[in-house]
Amino acid sequence: MTAGEVILQFFKDLFSFDQAHPLLFTQFYFWAFFALVFAVFSLLHSKVLLRNTFLFASSIFFYYKTSGLFVILLLFTVVFNYFAARLMPRLGSDRAKKTLMICGVAVDLSILAYFKYAYFLTDLVNGLFGTSFEVFDIFAFMGNGFSVSGGFDVWSIFLPVGISFFTFQAISYIVDVRKGKIEPVQNFLDFGFYLTFFPQLVAGPIVRASEFISQLHKPYSLSRNWFGIAVFWILNGLAKKLILSDYIAVNFCDRVFENPLMFSGFENLMALFGYSLQVYADFSGYTDIAIGVALLMGFYLPKNFNSPYKARNAGEFWKRWHMSLSNWLKDYLYIPLGGNRNATPGTWICICSIALIAIFLSKSIWVAGAVVVIAVALGIWAIVKPDARRKIVTNINSMNTMLLGGLWHGASWNFMIWGGLNGIGMIIYKFWKSWNVYVRAGVAAFVTLVLWLLARFAPAPAWNLFFVWMCVTLAGAVVHAVYHATGAKWEFKWLDTAWAVFQTFVFITFTRLFFRSGSNLDPAEANETAWATARNMVNQIGSAWDLSKVPAMLWEYRAVFLLIVFGLVIHWLPERFKRRYRIWFAKLPLPAMALAVLLAIFICYQFITADLQSFIYFQF
Repeated sequence: MTAGEVILQFFKDLFSFDQAHPLLFTQFYFWAFFALVFAVFSLLHSKVLLRNTFLFASSIFFYYKTSGLFVILLLFTVVFNYFAARLMPRLGSDRAKKTLMICGVAVDLSILAYFKYAYFLTDLVNGLFGTSFEVFDIFAFMGNGFSVSGGFDVWSIFLPVGISFFTFQAISYIVDVRKGKIEPVQNFLDFGFYLTFFPQLVAGPIVRASEFISQLHKPYSLSRNWFGIAVFWILNGLAKKLILSDYIAVNFCDRVFENPLMFSGFENLMALFGYSLQVYADFSGYTDIAIGVALLMGFYLPKNFNSPYKARNAGEFWKRWHMSLSNWLKDYLYIPLGGNRNATPGTWICICSIALIAIFLSKSIWVAGAVVVIAVALGIWAIVKPDARRKIVTNINSMNTMLLGGLWHGASWNFMIWGGLNGIGMIIYKFWKSWNVYVRAGVAAFVTLVLWLLARFAPAPAWNLFFVWMCVTLAGAVVHAVYHATGAKWEFKWLDTAWAVFQTFVFITFTRLFFRSGSNLDPAEANETAWATARNMVNQIGSAWDLSKVPAMLWEYRAVFLLIVFGLVIHWLPERFKRRYRIWFAKLPLPAMALAVLLAIFICYQFITADLQSFIYFQF
């Protein structure tokens, strides 16, 4: 090739989209892209409007390299929400403003629903009316109208990367403008920059306008210590992603989840615990990198994870995990539904809709019966005990929020189970903490007995699994009861905390079974395949184990298991200790910091797999 052809090919590759190789934080090409952006940014940082315009354009280019022509969808979201918010203050009546807000939210959610739930809605219509509709990608059809080759497939729908994140961010903006919490952004380029800022664009955190817009016109500043902290977060995120998440996934977890029946119950159980660490390291690793990259440019993104596996119960877990989404669901779903105050029409619409969705997805009369029994029981309870009505409503709203959070991840039966289990865990804990130690021990003993009888007279791996776990729970409840009965004065708060953290971690890990088995699947086949994977894993874990083979398995996967233990130990370190070594790194002399960076990159490189893994939450 001539020099001219080489240059031409370079620019062709630079400005083309490769679906098989999107722009990832773990790629060299991203860091080359960021180096160029940061170099230009350093020249423009004092000229605010020009700086914001440049970063808006850079973010659009980043999204194009990640998602191709779906960048048009992102631009539409920017334009639509900008003008909707600008129009709102000009409307005279509050009713008109509310109507505009509802229309704006409806448009945003409609686009999201089209891409995320087209397969589910098509199946629902076909199942109810006996039709044979197929999904149709209207955007691919329109693209073929402008394309010479007409090569877009109109009979399948691909989910745009990060659509949930920028849609939720747009909804929070338009709702907050309607409530008067913020003023609409006047400059279109500023708003475009806010909604598309590339570090957090495709996997969060979900940034509220009130948290970010105030930074749009601040003079650029980055102290020496903050520079060190930014570099630390970037290295920390890369290490989480490449050393922990990708290595554990490729060398163990993915193999087990792809065919659980080929692996023993012990291997299936360890794959579950490994996946708990994998998904945390993957998602929080992305957030760490995003926070570090944004910080280098003088922008602060909200904290998205707070050592979630230190949580003492399921409710606390969701205050520590994906905090920007949890807070979004609380402010824009849970509270509007009535929160812990009362039930609204939306409460009952949600619970009825979710019940119908559950029945359709499961295609089971037993699910229908369970939904009816639960609804009747709650209704009778509310009538018989009016003083308990508020508690019932609170729990219903909590369950609605968790179930809708599950459905946000995908219209799959497994995601509904995952969300439902988390909701049940939160509700059970509310009752558990209101009981005294003797009632807890009695309830745990009763449930354990019931599970033993089921395992004895209606044998099933699931009963075995639940019976073993209840034995562990019962042991803890009995110890608490005995300790309390003796009137002992010694306090073992650390042991009590460790026990609660352990139980919560195991519970959350079990729910991950349904989350992981529903991920990475074509929406057209996700429901059936995901349920089969989850069922097979439960059967393997709940069946008899050959303990004599466990030592050999531990040795065979020693590198993976050592990484899992190492990752969890780091995770459970006290926060004050972590803060100390972050500050220590930030204060290193620049030559020492550069050497540490090179060493960290070298170590990460040793763990890079043959094909870089996309971030898990790109698919949501």
